[in-house]
Amino acid sequence: MTKLETLYASIKGLQDLGLPLNEETLKAADELEEQLIKTEILPAMSKDIEPMLSQIQRELVLVVEYKPGMPISVALSRKTNITELLDAKILELDPKVSHKEIGPRRKKVEKIAPATGLCIHLKNGEIIQEKDAATTFTTAIIRAGLIPVRNLGLKFCGINIVSTTIDSKYGRAQREAAPGLYVLTHSSTKDKVKLLDKINKALNLGWKIKIVS
Repeated sequence: MTKLETLYASIKGLQDLGLPLNEETLKAADELEEQLIKTEILPAMSKDIEPMLSQIQRELVLVVEYKPGMPISVALSRKTNITELLDAKILELDPKVSHKEIGPRRKKVEKIAPATGLCIHLKNGEIIQEKDAATTFTTAIIRAGLIPVRNLGLKFCGINIVSTTIDSKYGRAQREAAPGLYVLTHSSTKDKVKLLDKINKALNLGWKIKIVS
């Protein structure tokens, strides 16, 4: 049995006993279902359905309603921003990024710059300043809103700042900020400030961002 099947069996057992389901169990089911959709269902849809949809030359949104044991129903809308239609989580997988492999270089003796951090003053007077720049950067993006920031399309090294996939090269520098959403922290403190400035202006957040030692 898969983890999801095992979890379903546990949920059914609790329901049969008339026992309540706790939030942790329901959250685990949500995460496993979303993982199945992202890793198996979406790739299959891209392979089989996308070629047929490519015949349509105008934008649209298709909403699939699935109820176990019942036929699938599909609704169509000409509004192209799905977040305007319903309370939905975006589950599409970002394409894999191809990184150029650079051959061996001569090692240079360089002076290592002292570590720097970030301090962000929010409009309401709150301050975000974590133990390091990467953590502050991640926290700030969460406060700004993962989906609104993702929708800005900001990238670094070709990777979405808020991505739905773990990159093959920079995956260690991606932090899971929510199930299936990863914040890329592979950038210098100065570059983090530039990215946060863009987010701040685009979303009209009224932040004041500075580098601290």
